[in-house]
Amino acid sequence: MAGERLLLVEDDRDIARVVELHATDLGHEVVWTPSGEEGLELALSGRFALVVLDLMLPDLDGLEVCRSLRSKRPEVLILMLTARSSELDRVVGLELGADDYLGKPFGVRELQARIKALLRRKRDALKAEHAPENVRVGELEIDARAREVRLAGEIVHLTAREFDLLVQFARNPGRVYSRAQLLDLVWGHGFDGFEHTVNSHINRLRGKIEPDPAQPRYIHTVWGVGYRFVGPEA
Repeated sequence: MAGERLLLVEDDRDIARVVELHATDLGHEVVWTPSGEEGLELALSGRFALVVLDLMLPDLDGLEVCRSLRSKRPEVLILMLTARSSELDRVVGLELGADDYLGKPFGVRELQARIKALLRRKRDALKAEHAPENVRVGELEIDARAREVRLAGEIVHLTAREFDLLVQFARNPGRVYSRAQLLDLVWGHGFDGFEHTVNSHINRLRGKIEPDPAQPRYIHTVWGVGYRFVGPEA
């Protein structure tokens, strides 16, 4: 999702330059301030898709900025930066409402990956708001709101992850997903897993929804790429 407006609240000028340079490389506009108080004021008054927020600031610390921003502008994404790496700091930041957490020093690719993943999550959430709650393909019925799946009228018992995987497919019929994309979208960015995790979940899902798992009706393998869901139009 290029062309978004980002707010950077970071008192270290060198780090700020790095973040601004590489966020701009992704096509985003970056507004920078070294002050927590000014950062909070800007975040509350401006239209920013993402706030990149340092934990340790000279006036109003990042945790307080995060707490205030989350209570008043819950739709704004927050990526917290910190040189402190303890598990407690990370948990406190996330519990106060940060959407993701990146410890210093960080790599440029990791920074860009986190920004892209958060903005993609926002895009997908907006898309999901307008997505149909019910999908029917052949004898397969999916009720996203009730988190219920039926096959030929009979309830199919899925795990939470299997259900999320099926809904991701069903809401995007015909789209081909790589295993890495499914890990990111369904398991979440930063999940410490492997692509064979996707394979095993799809095999179990097929075993529950496919009349013949060896000849899938709904979830097709795209060899060398990944998987796609055959939608109602097919």
